[in-house]
Amino acid sequence: MPVHHAVWPKRLPHTLVAPQTSLWLNLQISAIRYPDKLALVFMGKTWTYQQLLKSAEHIASALQRMGVQKGDRVVLNMQNCPQLVITHFAILRLDAVVVPVNPMNRMEELKHYILDPDTKVAVTTADLANELAAASNALEAGQRLQHLLVTQFTDVFDAEALGPEEMPEAWRSWLLTEHTLPKLEDGSVHAWSDAIQTVGALPEVTATPSDLAVLPYTSGTTGLPKGCMHTHGTVMHNAMSSGLWSNGTAENRCLCVVPMFHITGMVSVMHATLFLGATLVLMPRWDRDLAGRLISKWKISHWTNIPTMVIDLLGSPNLDQYDLSSLQNIGGGGAAMPEAVAQRLLEKFNLKYIEGYGLTETAAPSHTNPPDASKQQCLGIPFMSVDARVVNPETLQELPQGESGEIVISGPQVFKGYWKRPDATNSAFFEHDGKLFFRSGDMGRIDEEGYFFMTDRLKRMINASGFKVWPAEVEALMFKHPAIQEACIISTKDNYRGESVKAVVVLRASHQGKVSEQDILDWCRQTMAVYKVPRVLEFVDALPKSGSGKVMWRALQEAEMAKA
Repeated sequence: MPVHHAVWPKRLPHTLVAPQTSLWLNLQISAIRYPDKLALVFMGKTWTYQQLLKSAEHIASALQRMGVQKGDRVVLNMQNCPQLVITHFAILRLDAVVVPVNPMNRMEELKHYILDPDTKVAVTTADLANELAAASNALEAGQRLQHLLVTQFTDVFDAEALGPEEMPEAWRSWLLTEHTLPKLEDGSVHAWSDAIQTVGALPEVTATPSDLAVLPYTSGTTGLPKGCMHTHGTVMHNAMSSGLWSNGTAENRCLCVVPMFHITGMVSVMHATLFLGATLVLMPRWDRDLAGRLISKWKISHWTNIPTMVIDLLGSPNLDQYDLSSLQNIGGGGAAMPEAVAQRLLEKFNLKYIEGYGLTETAAPSHTNPPDASKQQCLGIPFMSVDARVVNPETLQELPQGESGEIVISGPQVFKGYWKRPDATNSAFFEHDGKLFFRSGDMGRIDEEGYFFMTDRLKRMINASGFKVWPAEVEALMFKHPAIQEACIISTKDNYRGESVKAVVVLRASHQGKVSEQDILDWCRQTMAVYKVPRVLEFVDALPKSGSGKVMWRALQEAEMAKA
């Protein structure tokens, strides 16, 4: 028996058999069971399960008229809002594939999400539509989007009825502005307000657990982001088990502020909540006082987050005005929760912060702490149905308890490979004890009770407030600047974000003395998602190189860490 079974939640099985059905049926079944129950809450407006189901069917009908068929990839580029949930399930209703895209991505980044998955249809919000249309229009004929469905935020709520307690003043111009629809070369742009009226016969749902359902992208040590092939089966397992692990019932009220384009928000929050027939209270962005008000008003029971959100909320001068007594389960991952903050949560609110660990490739959690036996700054124990080991990254031989090695994972929630990248897929998996294990690229150790702890990274990655920044991707974007001859991206310590991005840059001789650090930082903000933008930039005469001419990024990183 694995040693961690001694701390396993008594009420739960070690493995489970997930439903062998399409993810669409989770929404349909919840709507049959709880037609009049609250499914979504957003900016003061609510949707019942029956209303959510009908809206998804209408958008599915509109997408079908745009030519979307089984297996087609459809880009979904939005902040958290009801339209994201509706469209996500509309795509699944057609047995098509959701391609979730970070709404912070800019034109140059967005081209890849059109080209790589062979996307012909995309859905976005009006504030992001120009960027997505520009990305499509910059491509060659035959590569461009054929249809772009655009929604205004005001399509789903009454702006006149919104009070300051439901919308922060700083958000009003962003959420209330009616944007003009962009033009799409060789394609058509459709308004959500028209599409939601569409009614038509829909095909039978035929997707099986082995059919592709979502294609989230993850970056890596080299080149452009890679699509992670997740099926209805891989997502279904963690949608079901996430709810079970957190004592989930249909009476849950879940605050969803972690982004649903990200695997955690998509699977552990959205899919898990709707599988249960519970209620999702949506926030499009983080605002600590709005979060406090929503927890108080809607009696939030479950809140998945990143530690910086908790730190920010606890630092609000209005904290004593909020009633957090309804919270039963609070936790997250992406970065370790500082011990002092976890202790304050426990002493002031009697809440244990439950830390977990997972990757896009594992459909969110592969490890999490048992609610009744959690350890601080710990990845937890292997999740339901998961077999996780620590191996020597060079020999792939399993290491004894206490020794640091690469964390490897086997389980039904592990993805099926990288889209169009058989080489990357082959290098990410290996067989051991008759099972296929995924190599996480993270270094860890196992303690005497079977808990996993992170010790280092094999992969070159920066973790900024839970957002993963891959240096190779940022460097590739920076090389587009005409003044940059060479660039190396490393991490720098940040007391609030944990880590931030630093760029070490060599200027071309023709631009020396003519371009400032701030000029390049301003250009970066216009070119890439804001979380990737370097917070610090340093000009140097040359980058350290190995005998083979490779940039010795690790030497720069070690020198930066020595300053801390």
